[in-house]
Formats: sequence, structure tokens, C-alpha cells
Amino acid sequence: MERVILHSDLNNFYASVEEILRPALKGAPLAVCGNPAKRHGIVLAKNLSAKAAGVKTGDTVWQAQRKCLGIVCAAPHFDEYARYSEKVFDLYVRFTDRVEPFGNDECWLDVTGSRTLFGSGREIAEQIRRLVRAETGLTVSVGVSFNKVFAKLGSDLKKPDAVTEITRDNFRAKVWPLPAGDMPGVGRITAERLQKIGVRTIGDLAATDETALSGLFGVLGPRMKQAAAGLDGESVRPYNERRALKSVGHGATSANDMRAESEIRDMVYFLSDRVAARLRRYGLKALAAAVHLRTADFVDSSRRAPLPYPTSNGAELARAAFGLVWKQNPGPLRALTVSAYNLVADAENGEAAQLSLFGAEPDEKARRLDAAADALRAKYGANAVTRGNLLYNDYAADRFDSDEAGFLPFKR
Repeated sequence: MERVILHSDLNNFYASVEEILRPALKGAPLAVCGNPAKRHGIVLAKNLSAKAAGVKTGDTVWQAQRKCLGIVCAAPHFDEYARYSEKVFDLYVRFTDRVEPFGNDECWLDVTGSRTLFGSGREIAEQIRRLVRAETGLTVSVGVSFNKVFAKLGSDLKKPDAVTEITRDNFRAKVWPLPAGDMPGVGRITAERLQKIGVRTIGDLAATDETALSGLFGVLGPRMKQAAAGLDGESVRPYNERRALKSVGHGATSANDMRAESEIRDMVYFLSDRVAARLRRYGLKALAAAVHLRTADFVDSSRRAPLPYPTSNGAELARAAFGLVWKQNPGPLRALTVSAYNLVADAENGEAAQLSLFGAEPDEKARRLDAAADALRAKYGANAVTRGNLLYNDYAADRFDSDEAGFLPFKR
């Protein structure tokens, strides 16, 4: 039986939620900024009016204001974004239990077995599009195809509030003329390397010799070729199924290159606190820390090392991560990821934890502080509690989590 896969992508998600929360903003150029009170705060999202004026995600507030006179810069409400995301995902599972999130605003759905109840893939996509608008006020673009890669491409082809179908009959006409960099998993650096060997479009990639791709990209090369040729067979996971976590990571791209030791240290502490909070939420501790760096001239490097004992404490993780950064003597940094590896169950959750031969864990005071901070963030939002040295920093540009996915540090 031919699979029917949807990829659903909420349009301008953060900005659209802000317009719902404050209807007076509807139609006005709007940017959601990490710190709108600071001219170097970062644009996290923008609506269509701001986008038409040239405002881009990652612009500073002053750049956005220069591009678009009268733009409204709104502070983010991450708790509200989570609430709306949950409402939309509750809607998706009415159609299928195979709903695989890709962030809080997009996901894949396998509706192969749902067609007898709800109609064709396109008909289901249209129902989802109408229901999302009617029940939440948001709009969504949906791609319909026979695999995950092409479904995601479909949702990108027409926005906002649209359905695009990519079939076995039309994918060569619709997909192959697109730039190779448009394909999921092909980032800017990979696209540039492909271009050097004459691979400019997805069709070129499908026709490229597999041996040549293997020589350049290892095992990733043949996978890219197969995906471009429409041979992606990856399944959509059930919504309630969690993979065993191999790592928990958090990364960010800075608005300006980080040069001073203090700047890099603050970024490491910011990221480590985010990672540690999720470890505690998952009931896990880490036995290894890792960092992935991207320099100002786009050179990537990674380093990983064991921790002396299992920990879910942000300060402990940050000390280890900062030491790894400094060992690489990286120079000016554009982006940074901190990750926790070798995860074990927290003994306080009723399971045995691995003991250390080399030192003692943080004291009870540190654990109580972590618990208190977690409780405040759960009640008042992720930014309710922060370290004093981070009060005046804005690390909101291009932030992302990399739980479960191994080391996939930079989305773009």
C-alpha cells in the first residue's frame, strides 16, 4: 500500500500567536524579539507584513526598525506558544496516532490507515487546515506526499494557509528543479560543497554518482541521493512513543561574533542551564559533556569529555563545557551548542544511578536550588529565573534543542 505522509507547518507561529493575544496588532508589521527593549535584541519571528519589508529572523531590533518604520517589537510569550502548540497537536491526533513532532510548530503525520475514515491525503490535509484556523485562529501549510522528505518540501512550497501535493507522477517536475539546499538535511555548507561539484538542484543530486557523494560526505552522501530520488523510507513514529534519549543539547547563534572570554562563558552558562533543566525534567543525569562550535568563518569543531559523576546541575555542566571550549582555542565564535551524553536515570526517581570513584555530587543545597528554580519556571515561564550574569544578555536568536537526535548541532 502506498504511504500517505503529511507535513504540517504552522505559519509564522510566534508572530501569529502574538496577533491572537493582541488583536490590535493584526495587520501591522510585527516582530517577536528576544529583548525588544534593547536595540541589540534579536528578532525571533516576524509576520508577513514585516517579512515583506525585508525583516529577517536574527536581525537586531535596530535593523528591523531601520528596514520597517513603525514595526511593533513584541516580547515573546513562550508559555503561550507551548499552549497553542499543544492545542494543534491535540487536533492532529484526531486523524492518526502517527504524529511525529519536529519542533513545536511542525510535524509529520502518517495518514495511510486513516483514508477510509477521512478521505484522501489531500482531503485530510484540507480538513486539518480548516480545523486549525477554526479552532485556534492560526494558519498552517500542509505538504502531502509518499515520504517524509517530499512532504516537508511540499509544506514549504506554498505559504501561508495552503496544501501542496507531491506525488510519484509530479515530483520530478515539482521537486527536481529546486535548489539542492532546499532539501531537508542539506545545510548551507553542504549546498556549497555540492555546488563545487556541479550539483545545483535536487534533480542534479538525484543523478549524481553515489561513489562521488560518499567520498565527499561519507554515509550521508548516498542518503541524500536516495532522498532526492524519492526513495526515503523513514517511518513516522507514533505520537506517544519516545526514543531512548542518547543526548540532550541546546544551541544558539549569536547576533554578533563572540570574542571575549566573558561573552563565551555567559553563553555556555545559558546553554548549560537549559540542558540541565531538561535533564531534570526527564529524570536523567549526564556522565559526559560535549560542545560544538562554529567560528566566525563557519569552521565547525566538536569536543567531548566524561564528567566525574552523574549530574543534572547547570553549573557543573557549564564548568565542564567551558573547559572544552577553551581547549579548542577557537577564536571568534558565531554559534555554540552544549550537549549532555551518556545519560543515566536519576537515583532520586527510584532507579539506581551509577556511582563515581572520583568525587562527590553537588551538595543538597544545589539540588534544592535547582528544584526551586524548576518550580518557578514551571509556574511563571522559562525566563522567570536566570543567573545574574545573564540578565542583560540576549541569546534568543536561532535557538534550538537537539534532544534524541544525536549530534545535529546547527539547523542552518
